[in-house]
Amino acid sequence: MSGNCPATGVPSRHRRLSDGMREALNGYLSIDQYGLIGNLHTAALVGMDGSIDFMCWPEFDSPSVFCRLLDKNKGGHFAITPACASTTCKQQYLPFSNVLATKFLCEDGVGVVTDFMHRPRPRSRSHSYMMPWLVRSVEVIRGEMTFDMECFPAFDYARTPHALQIDEIHDADPCVPARHAAEAENSVFQSVFLHWDTTDQNTESYNGTERAVFTPEKCEHDVGLGVTSNEADRLAQTAVHEMDLRYVVGCMGGGSCPRIKLTQSDHGSGLGQGVTSQFTLSEGMRVFFIMRSTPEDCSDLYLAKYDPALSMKYVETLLEDTLLYWLGWIRSCTYFGRWLENVERSALILKLLTYEPTGAVVAAVTFSLPEAIGDAGRNWDYRFTWVRDSAFTMYAFMRLGLTKEAKQYMGFVRALCQEKNPDGGLQIMYTLRGGREMAELELGHLEGYRACAPVRIGNGAADHLQLDIYGELLDAVYLYNKFSQPLSFDEWVDIRALVDYVCDNYDQPDMGIWEVRGKRQNFTYSKVQCWVAIDRGLRLVDKRDFPCRNKQRWQHTRDTLYEEIMERAWNPELEMFTQSYEHHEMLDAAVLAMPLVFFCAGTDPRFVKTMRRIMLPPHRGGLTANNLVFRYNAVETDDGLSGEEGTFSLCTFWLAEALSRASTADVTLLYKAQIIIDEMIMYGNHVGLFSEEIDKAGKHLGNFPQAFTHIALISAAYNVDRALKSTKHP
Repeated sequence: MSGNCPATGVPSRHRRLSDGMREALNGYLSIDQYGLIGNLHTAALVGMDGSIDFMCWPEFDSPSVFCRLLDKNKGGHFAITPACASTTCKQQYLPFSNVLATKFLCEDGVGVVTDFMHRPRPRSRSHSYMMPWLVRSVEVIRGEMTFDMECFPAFDYARTPHALQIDEIHDADPCVPARHAAEAENSVFQSVFLHWDTTDQNTESYNGTERAVFTPEKCEHDVGLGVTSNEADRLAQTAVHEMDLRYVVGCMGGGSCPRIKLTQSDHGSGLGQGVTSQFTLSEGMRVFFIMRSTPEDCSDLYLAKYDPALSMKYVETLLEDTLLYWLGWIRSCTYFGRWLENVERSALILKLLTYEPTGAVVAAVTFSLPEAIGDAGRNWDYRFTWVRDSAFTMYAFMRLGLTKEAKQYMGFVRALCQEKNPDGGLQIMYTLRGGREMAELELGHLEGYRACAPVRIGNGAADHLQLDIYGELLDAVYLYNKFSQPLSFDEWVDIRALVDYVCDNYDQPDMGIWEVRGKRQNFTYSKVQCWVAIDRGLRLVDKRDFPCRNKQRWQHTRDTLYEEIMERAWNPELEMFTQSYEHHEMLDAAVLAMPLVFFCAGTDPRFVKTMRRIMLPPHRGGLTANNLVFRYNAVETDDGLSGEEGTFSLCTFWLAEALSRASTADVTLLYKAQIIIDEMIMYGNHVGLFSEEIDKAGKHLGNFPQAFTHIALISAAYNVDRALKSTKHP
């Protein structure tokens, strides 16, 4: 995908690429114009204009350092863009990796900005640990190009001022011949993936003679995220570290290296200064910018490990490590169906959303991206782990043969089960370290994406009762026992207690999968998932002969609940399963999951009638427009919020999968499923990422990228592809 500056009356030499791309949305890029990089601890969004507009540091749920995505003036950014506006930009991931390359093309030259966060190479002897750095490589591969670099951090969600100091580095040795690249392991591998000839013996490089040090003030807050009794959460969610920006420069072919000069600059936000630099690169020249937290431990052992001597060779090796890490990981994927590229990209994104220390999966790396443009207020913080999302992710990884992640998440589940709620249940969501507190707070000083306030951190839905999580979790555990590793007795004891809890509480109204902020209801989807929880518990008893004193009670409750759903959730006049027992005229796309969890057959007449009604357009009582599915009618449904919303990508993929389950009776439904998947993939952005929702104009809405959507893509692609392969074409 390319992005071009719109024509304006301002001469191009006075306007930058970034200015033109952001003009249409009053200073913002479209949500779908970003790629994602990360290191399994945190992540950053890189715009097609070369600007990092979102990054929380050093963990997913830490305060933001760059947040221009939510306030174009105050949020902070780190941009490397061509000085010329008459530039075309393209962005892609390097093959089989999460290393992102943004290419700029104009008449005079072609430049590439390559962004990554380091991951250690598997079984590496020299780099067995992760360097927590943000690394940006800038190079020119044809002609000549001038770049503008701007680094304006805004610490602590742009709440905390900082001081800037530019220090001289006295041990830098400029323009020393650096015939190092040929010594690096697998240097040919890097030269294949990148444009830098690592075998050129005339390569020269030098370390930057200065560094910019950003020192935020000490600041404590009495309310909001991080005000918690969990010490690990408090440290991560209030982390505001001093950071520095350094650089190394290299050139091939025996030419002189370009000079880089960091200049202090005011941005006007009032939070502190940033640094800028304008430099011109010719073919064969390269600059690495490295941003990190400055070392807080001054011991020799720590400094030797996390503050090594900076050099072109060292940073190149980090890039090579990262490429090999991602290549080695995705090689374990066992899916080879017709949507291979899209499934692999979704798997790579889900891995990026995994918090390595615990195995928890964040729902998205962002907070408060709106689900509708305007003042609807549907802006939430998704930097936590939902039991539902993580269970679905575990299912997706197992379907692709990536069982290591499933094992790690099971360890996280075991830890949660050791500290259940007083009533024996689980919370619907936890922090990445298993904490329970995530106080919701509105940040009134940020205007929000495209002025869509409020900007929220924390999540007030943490204490919701959502009974569906037990079905999703038990289904994932059942598949884990079947495809990954047999459950241990201790794990079974924890699972057995959860099934008992469901039997005690299945008849309670709850807030449902969509986390409505209105009244509790007896949601049909929640009841179905309660049935799933009990059913999977019984299946585990039968397959593993686990002890279960309450087996008869489980069987009775499961069967009673099934008949209750068929009686109370079915509207015989409209011939559809309804959203809840209370609202017999409301349709909800969540019921598309019924055959997916084997509650009923995909060919069951009741389900088929419901599915066909969902496929009708909204003005005819359905939920589908242009083959995209709304989760429910937001105007007619009392969900405690105002305004409309976009179509829900998860539900669209669920429809495709449901059609494939129903296709055993009507093969044309299978081809409809294939069309829906193909069209949904078309709505993904230029690098295959999806947000939560899609608006009427095909633009992305909601937090980005969204784990739920990528999970649903994998599941639909896997099952529809399997159905297509087993179907005899007429």
